[in-house]
Amino acid sequence: MNTQSNGGSGMLEEGAPAEQPLGSRAPHFIKRSRPLHLSWQVGVFVVGLAVVVAGVIMLPLPGPGWLVIFGGMAIWATEFVWAQLVLRWTKRKVTEAAQKALDPKVRRRNITLTTVGLVIIAALLAVYVWKFGLALPWNVSE
Repeated sequence: MNTQSNGGSGMLEEGAPAEQPLGSRAPHFIKRSRPLHLSWQVGVFVVGLAVVVAGVIMLPLPGPGWLVIFGGMAIWATEFVWAQLVLRWTKRKVTEAAQKALDPKVRRRNITLTTVGLVIIAALLAVYVWKFGLALPWNVSE
Protein backbone atom coordinates (compact mmCIF):
# COMPACT_ATOMS: atom_id res chain seq x y z
CA MET A 1 0.00 0.00 0.00
CA ASN A 2 1.33 3.43 -0.90
CA THR A 3 1.39 5.58 2.23
CA GLN A 4 2.39 8.73 0.38
CA SER A 5 -1.22 9.65 -0.44
CA ASN A 6 -2.21 9.83 3.24
CA GLY A 7 0.73 11.91 4.36
CA GLY A 8 3.22 9.06 4.78
CA SER A 9 6.91 9.11 3.95
CA GLY A 10 6.52 7.49 0.54
CA MET A 11 7.61 4.08 1.82
CA LEU A 12 5.83 0.81 1.21
CA GLU A 13 4.74 -1.26 4.20
CA GLU A 14 7.60 -3.70 3.62
CA GLY A 15 10.13 -0.87 3.96
CA ALA A 16 10.94 -0.53 0.25
CA PRO A 17 10.80 2.97 -1.26
CA ALA A 18 7.68 3.69 -3.32
CA GLU A 19 8.25 4.11 -7.04
CA GLN A 20 6.94 7.18 -8.80
CA PRO A 21 3.81 6.66 -10.87
CA LEU A 22 4.31 6.07 -14.58
CA GLY A 23 3.47 8.79 -17.06
CA SER A 24 4.36 12.29 -18.10
CA ARG A 25 6.11 14.57 -15.63
CA ALA A 26 5.41 17.67 -17.71
CA PRO A 27 4.11 20.71 -15.82
CA HIS A 28 0.32 20.84 -15.46
CA PHE A 29 -0.12 23.89 -17.72
CA ILE A 30 1.63 21.98 -20.53
CA LYS A 31 -0.47 18.84 -20.06
CA ARG A 32 -3.69 20.89 -20.26
CA SER A 33 -3.11 21.84 -23.90
CA ARG A 34 -2.85 18.89 -26.34
CA PRO A 35 -0.72 20.75 -28.97
CA LEU A 36 1.59 22.14 -26.29
CA HIS A 37 1.96 18.71 -24.68
CA LEU A 38 2.69 17.10 -28.05
CA SER A 39 5.33 19.78 -28.75
CA TRP A 40 6.80 19.14 -25.29
CA GLN A 41 7.00 15.40 -26.01
CA VAL A 42 8.70 16.00 -29.37
CA GLY A 43 11.22 18.32 -27.69
CA VAL A 44 11.95 15.80 -24.94
CA PHE A 45 12.33 13.04 -27.53
CA VAL A 46 14.75 15.09 -29.67
CA VAL A 47 16.89 16.13 -26.69
CA GLY A 48 16.94 12.56 -25.35
CA LEU A 49 17.81 11.22 -28.80
CA ALA A 50 20.72 13.67 -29.11
CA VAL A 51 22.08 12.57 -25.73
CA VAL A 52 21.68 8.85 -26.55
CA VAL A 53 23.39 9.32 -29.94
CA ALA A 54 26.25 11.16 -28.22
CA GLY A 55 26.56 8.24 -25.81
CA VAL A 56 26.62 5.71 -28.64
CA ILE A 57 29.35 7.74 -30.34
CA MET A 58 31.31 7.72 -27.07
CA LEU A 59 31.22 3.91 -26.82
CA PRO A 60 34.19 3.37 -29.17
CA LEU A 61 35.69 6.80 -28.45
CA PRO A 62 36.96 8.16 -25.14
CA GLY A 63 34.14 9.19 -22.88
CA PRO A 64 31.52 7.82 -20.52
CA GLY A 65 29.35 6.27 -23.25
CA TRP A 66 27.05 4.10 -21.13
CA LEU A 67 26.59 6.83 -18.55
CA VAL A 68 25.53 9.28 -21.26
CA ILE A 69 23.18 6.71 -22.83
CA PHE A 70 21.47 6.17 -19.47
CA GLY A 71 21.30 9.94 -19.07
CA GLY A 72 19.42 10.15 -22.37
CA MET A 73 17.13 7.36 -21.19
CA ALA A 74 16.48 9.37 -18.01
CA ILE A 75 15.54 12.37 -20.15
CA TRP A 76 13.11 10.20 -22.11
CA ALA A 77 11.76 8.76 -18.86
CA THR A 78 10.49 12.19 -17.84
CA GLU A 79 7.88 11.84 -20.57
CA PHE A 80 7.58 8.27 -21.88
CA VAL A 81 6.34 5.24 -19.97
CA TRP A 82 8.45 2.76 -21.98
CA ALA A 83 11.65 4.60 -20.93
CA GLN A 84 10.49 4.64 -17.31
CA LEU A 85 10.00 0.87 -17.44
CA VAL A 86 13.44 0.35 -19.01
CA LEU A 87 15.08 2.46 -16.30
CA ARG A 88 13.23 0.62 -13.53
CA TRP A 89 14.35 -2.73 -14.98
CA THR A 90 17.95 -1.49 -15.32
CA LYS A 91 17.97 -0.15 -11.76
CA ARG A 92 16.62 -3.46 -10.45
CA LYS A 93 19.29 -5.45 -12.35
CA VAL A 94 22.11 -3.15 -11.17
CA THR A 95 20.90 -3.46 -7.57
CA GLU A 96 20.79 -7.26 -7.89
CA ALA A 97 24.31 -7.31 -9.34
CA ALA A 98 25.60 -5.07 -6.55
CA GLN A 99 24.03 -7.32 -3.91
CA LYS A 100 25.50 -10.39 -5.60
CA ALA A 101 28.95 -8.76 -5.72
CA LEU A 102 28.77 -8.10 -1.97
CA ASP A 103 28.21 -11.82 -1.27
CA PRO A 104 31.32 -13.06 0.61
CA LYS A 105 31.70 -16.15 -1.62
CA VAL A 106 31.57 -14.06 -4.78
CA ARG A 107 33.99 -11.51 -3.33
CA ARG A 108 36.49 -14.24 -2.40
CA ARG A 109 36.19 -15.74 -5.87
CA ASN A 110 36.70 -12.35 -7.53
CA ILE A 111 39.71 -11.54 -5.33
CA THR A 112 41.20 -14.98 -6.06
CA LEU A 113 40.70 -14.61 -9.82
CA THR A 114 42.17 -11.11 -9.76
CA THR A 115 45.20 -12.32 -7.80
CA VAL A 116 45.77 -15.24 -10.17
CA GLY A 117 45.45 -12.90 -13.16
CA LEU A 118 47.95 -10.44 -11.68
CA VAL A 119 50.41 -13.27 -10.93
CA ILE A 120 50.15 -14.49 -14.54
CA ILE A 121 50.69 -10.97 -15.89
CA ALA A 122 53.68 -10.48 -13.55
CA ALA A 123 55.17 -13.82 -14.67
CA LEU A 124 54.75 -12.93 -18.35
CA LEU A 125 56.30 -9.52 -17.73
CA ALA A 126 59.21 -11.12 -15.88
CA VAL A 127 59.82 -13.57 -18.77
CA TYR A 128 59.74 -10.68 -21.25
CA VAL A 129 62.19 -8.58 -19.21
CA TRP A 130 64.47 -11.64 -18.70
CA LYS A 131 64.49 -12.38 -22.45
CA PHE A 132 64.58 -8.87 -23.94
CA GLY A 133 65.46 -6.52 -21.08
CA LEU A 134 63.61 -3.26 -20.74
CA ALA A 135 63.46 -2.64 -24.52
CA LEU A 136 60.05 -1.86 -25.91
CA PRO A 137 58.62 -4.36 -28.41
CA TRP A 138 59.12 -2.08 -31.43
CA ASN A 139 62.81 -1.57 -30.47
CA VAL A 140 63.63 -5.29 -30.05
CA SER A 141 66.00 -6.60 -32.68
CA GLU A 142 67.51 -10.06 -32.79
